[in-house]
Amino acid sequence: MASKRPALGMGLGALFEDNLYPVPVTPEKPAESKESDKNAVKLTEESVLYIDIDEIKPNPENPRQTFDLAGIEELAVSIQELGLIEPVIVRQAKVGYELVAGERRWRAMRKLGHKTVPSIVRQVKDSELPLIALVENMQREDINTIEEALAYRSIIDKYRMTQDGLARLVGKSRPHIANTLRTLTLPPETQELLRTGVLTLGHANAIGSIKDVKRKTRLAADAAAKGLSVRETERLAAALAGKKPAKKKDQPRTNEIRIIEHELTSATGVKVTIKGDDEKGWVELRYTGRHGLEEIIDLLRKAGARTE
Repeated sequence: MASKRPALGMGLGALFEDNLYPVPVTPEKPAESKESDKNAVKLTEESVLYIDIDEIKPNPENPRQTFDLAGIEELAVSIQELGLIEPVIVRQAKVGYELVAGERRWRAMRKLGHKTVPSIVRQVKDSELPLIALVENMQREDINTIEEALAYRSIIDKYRMTQDGLARLVGKSRPHIANTLRTLTLPPETQELLRTGVLTLGHANAIGSIKDVKRKTRLAADAAAKGLSVRETERLAAALAGKKPAKKKDQPRTNEIRIIEHELTSATGVKVTIKGDDEKGWVELRYTGRHGLEEIIDLLRKAGARTE
């Protein structure tokens, strides 16, 4: 691991010297090795080892503290059918190893009863562990809003990072970072609704516009109990504050959206544009001429046939 601070705006790959997952591995066919050989092997940044799964412990700095059991089950089924394509990332601990990235994969492998797990050993400092864990979670699966906010606060405080710098690192907009951090000022009852996914960040923004704490708590409880949309919550918040609801502005496009657009365009051969925000939006497929339209129609028909 290089001692220099990772460059901002380059995602998780910028935190390591080379590619994060350089070697595809199928766990059903592990390499044979004796215990003495494993202890004697010289570890490099490219090493993929089949490590005893019980020797690996979770990362205490992982911002994700709750794991969706259904999601772990789905991942386990995928691994059982296709194998583990991406090894977990670990670092050596005083006893055994500690996860740096890939706790969902590790949990799924345990669920399947695997005795070993393909692992890449990295040299990671204690001070770098929270940052890597945050970026890995943000790029692979959404963590809940409060976990995300706590992770942002920890990174900003520990690394003296600006909101702009953090936004570039995790591929989010600066307003998203600011709004997420603001959820930590909400009443505990409201934070719990965000932690469990009953309310979204959009709800939190609306509720946070109210100054009175009791009204905030009441509005959050009503929004959760009645299943109110973000727009409905915004209107109620504006009424409680005696204001007209502000016209919603288009959210800044994030690196994440641009990457998805590029992937869809490359996969389909059709120019794809995503518009909207986390609550709702639309996807545009652009074409030129009758032939282009027919290609899109054929593409959609084929996609529909595959889901039947």
